[in-house]
Amino acid sequence: MIAASSDPANRQLGNLFQPIFSGLLAALVGFASSFAIILQGFDAVGATAAQAASGLFALSLGMALVGVTMSYITKTPLSIAWSTPGAALLITTGAVQGGFPAAVGAFIVASVLVVVAGFWRPFGRAVAAIPMPLASAMLAGILFNLCLAPVRAVAELPALALPIVLVWAVCLRFARIWAVPAAVAVSAVMIAISTELPTDLFASPWPAPVLVLPVFNFDAIVGIALPLFVVTMASQNIPGLAVLRTNGYHPDVKPIFISTGVVSAIGALMGGQLINLAAITAALCAGPEAHPDRTKRYIAAIAAGLAYILFALGAGIAVAFISAAPPILIEAVAGLALIGAMANALVGLVADEDLRLPAVLTFITAASGLSLLGIGAAFWGLIAGGALHVLLKTKKAA
Repeated sequence: MIAASSDPANRQLGNLFQPIFSGLLAALVGFASSFAIILQGFDAVGATAAQAASGLFALSLGMALVGVTMSYITKTPLSIAWSTPGAALLITTGAVQGGFPAAVGAFIVASVLVVVAGFWRPFGRAVAAIPMPLASAMLAGILFNLCLAPVRAVAELPALALPIVLVWAVCLRFARIWAVPAAVAVSAVMIAISTELPTDLFASPWPAPVLVLPVFNFDAIVGIALPLFVVTMASQNIPGLAVLRTNGYHPDVKPIFISTGVVSAIGALMGGQLINLAAITAALCAGPEAHPDRTKRYIAAIAAGLAYILFALGAGIAVAFISAAPPILIEAVAGLALIGAMANALVGLVADEDLRLPAVLTFITAASGLSLLGIGAAFWGLIAGGALHVLLKTKKAA
């Protein structure tokens, strides 16, 4: 009788622990896989170490706030993440006129566009109408040079970079989800044994939020805000919604876009960029591995959000550690983390035969590093591909 009565209790305890574990795993994988990319993006557009730590803190806290609140209210596993493709865009764009304050102004404009997409359905539909092959091609162009970093690192620092790449490859074979976190852990070991770390690394572990007054200029708005908005919608929000719908959830997008846009705009004043629906780690919270009962899986997203609060408190240590590391090693880890996204983008690029040539033109232009009128290559890639698509479509109609 005792054993029979304890089995349901154990099963109930296991069912409660299962979504919590899935949520913690999603947060750990999401943070460890891409925080180096986020910090590189801030550095590329001119942020100081203090501003980068503040931005990482704001992003992590914003993800926790929206993820926990929205998941609890809707009882839907709404996993919120930062825009990793957006950070890759910042790396390739580089510094703009006006420095980091101008980049912050662009972050706010992109956040406002997300809110508009939530309030005004025709605008959201217009964004969704951008051909997916062109959006995929723009993302592939943004990621291309970043994904070359592991190769460059092996050429420049083989003794340090090879173990990172090998561990990533082995984990990719046996435990795919741990491949990038394992590479991050090995890179931390390599950095620790080869680099003189700051003696005060853990002296002031708490991040100090830094107010960044935005500057709005045309170059940053066109070169950062518009591509950041498009790539975030196409590569994060739309795939994130697809993951939810695949698992039986059909949330109203309006509150999701409005809440992420508003919180992103507030976080931008502390240096943060966009937050959005998670795409890669969303399945960990929304899938059957989170809980056999679909109505209980929102607990996983809440657990992930609470974990991001802890990660937010460690933002200062993360920045100090990354700042002391050889840049090529950090770029290598970032490149390994983005190879999967690059592969998916390339598949999407060639999926539609009628759009294949415009998509290839978009990819080539976005990957070229072209800067015209102070505007980065990602924007011009979308314009070039879109123009060719319209031209070919007109010819076909004629």
